[in-house]
Amino acid sequence: MTSKLKIEEIIVVEGKDDTRRIQEVVDADTIETIGSAINEEILEQIEHAQETRGVIVFTDPDFSGEKIRKTIMEVVPDAKHAFLSRRLAAPKKRGSSLGVEHASDEAILAALHSVVTAIAETDNYQEISRQLLINYGLIAGTHAKERREKLGDELRIGYTNSKQLTKRLMFRITEEELIAAMKKVEESI
Repeated sequence: MTSKLKIEEIIVVEGKDDTRRIQEVVDADTIETIGSAINEEILEQIEHAQETRGVIVFTDPDFSGEKIRKTIMEVVPDAKHAFLSRRLAAPKKRGSSLGVEHASDEAILAALHSVVTAIAETDNYQEISRQLLINYGLIAGTHAKERREKLGDELRIGYTNSKQLTKRLMFRITEEELIAAMKKVEESI
């Protein structure tokens, strides 16, 4: 039997099912936000975890998961983030919601190997222009949603709406990386 990958950082997940699933795949400690009802006490735990071991935010690719991620980023802007696409987090049973608990071992490992950190305002980062996003049909147009979904998979930043896309690109993604990823997206459409 091969030993599990040991994760130094504490992984922030939404609930017990996510913790169980993560710990089936890797050797890691978690903090559960108890869904989108994240409170001050949990935020303080996350802040302390970031100071001592670091954290990886690994929430579901849905509205609640994004809300939790945004709340945590306000308190811990230098946290790392792991993303799953909606496709990889889809439940096996109809009627269940998207979630980390539904992802395959491979998808969880890939997400944890591809963590990203948001760029601090003090970093020397060249923001990707809105015009470039429009030119690639990511913000407006008939297939914009499909293009953003494929781009999110390619860059491992998860699904975004057009407003969220500009914020996600601040996860240290360069214009060159965006252009290379869009070439692959366009080949697949």
